[in-house]
Amino acid sequence: MAKRDYYEVLGVAKNASDDDIKKAYRKLAMKFHPDRNQGDGAKKAEEQFKEVKEAYEMLSEPQKRAAYDQYGHAGVDPSAGGFRPGGPGAEGFGGFAEAFGDIFGDIFGGQAGGQRRAQQVYRGSDLSYTMEITLEEAAHGKETQIRIPSWEECGTCHGSGAKPGTQAKTCPSCNGAGTVTMRQGFFSIQQSCPHCHGTGRVIPDPCITCHGQGKIKKNKTLEVKIPAGINEGMRIRSAGNGEPGTNGGPSGDLYIEIRIKQHEIFERDGDDLHCTVPVSITTAALGSTIEVPTLGGKAEIDLPEGTQHGKTFRLRGKGIKGVRSSYPGDLYAHVSVETPVKLTEHQRKLLRELDESLAKSPDKHSPNAKSWTNRVKDLFK
Repeated sequence: MAKRDYYEVLGVAKNASDDDIKKAYRKLAMKFHPDRNQGDGAKKAEEQFKEVKEAYEMLSEPQKRAAYDQYGHAGVDPSAGGFRPGGPGAEGFGGFAEAFGDIFGDIFGGQAGGQRRAQQVYRGSDLSYTMEITLEEAAHGKETQIRIPSWEECGTCHGSGAKPGTQAKTCPSCNGAGTVTMRQGFFSIQQSCPHCHGTGRVIPDPCITCHGQGKIKKNKTLEVKIPAGINEGMRIRSAGNGEPGTNGGPSGDLYIEIRIKQHEIFERDGDDLHCTVPVSITTAALGSTIEVPTLGGKAEIDLPEGTQHGKTFRLRGKGIKGVRSSYPGDLYAHVSVETPVKLTEHQRKLLRELDESLAKSPDKHSPNAKSWTNRVKDLFK
């Protein structure tokens, strides 16, 4: 199949400037790149990509372009005695590789072309710290201090990393750029220099105190304010107190994760609290006013006569006001009727007499027991 005119392939005029040709190539290369074209149209896109690449390779070099303008495709076809690898114009291959490197960088979000990137700057890593607090501290908030690892400038080398009397030198591998370019065929990929690890410099005689890092590890004390109403698993962010950045990059953050100790009385459910209140059979039967603990002191509940085991009483507003809540939650007191143990013989006698007295009117004194007995009878009919 006859080759199309290279100017037509790139969509430019024959008198187009070098910049116009390069811009046209970059646009088309990004459009037809195989990594951007998958599925049914992948094969066609690959052919178009190769065609665009060949056109730019020939028109981006003055000697090859001049030969093409004068003789057409025959002027740049090695088999026709025109352009030869290693001959006039071969030194211009770097221009194509550089342009294609720009395209490669645009496609993959990097900076593959040329020595455009100096030392790589990285943000420091975030740190995590687990803090255990009591339920009371979670409800009311508190201010406390924590000690975390930190980095400070080395006092021996004053941050240079070099032994006193010496200094760091420009990295010979990347000439201080912090990056090196790897080329394979038409591909140009830029990566962090493995010799200086992206710093752009090497230290022949490292400081004996910091071992060339320019900083030393120490602990520092932070003031932490825990907001009232904080819950299990919530995190407090302390900006800039994570690990330091690289090459002047910003420090990471410190995240303080909250863990709440198990309480002896209360269980938390969101903003609500639950507690179990034990009462005697006599108190449950006769009724009484009983005291119930809360996080803010004591409260009273009027226990009606004949209160059953498992009865729940709700005390509004006696829970916890969460960090994002407008009103505090409630306290739920669950009654637990206790059966007496270790009775004396006299107490047993009194209970038997009471039981005999109650058995004379079961419907009146034990409605739940009668209802349950009737359901059992119906089950085995």
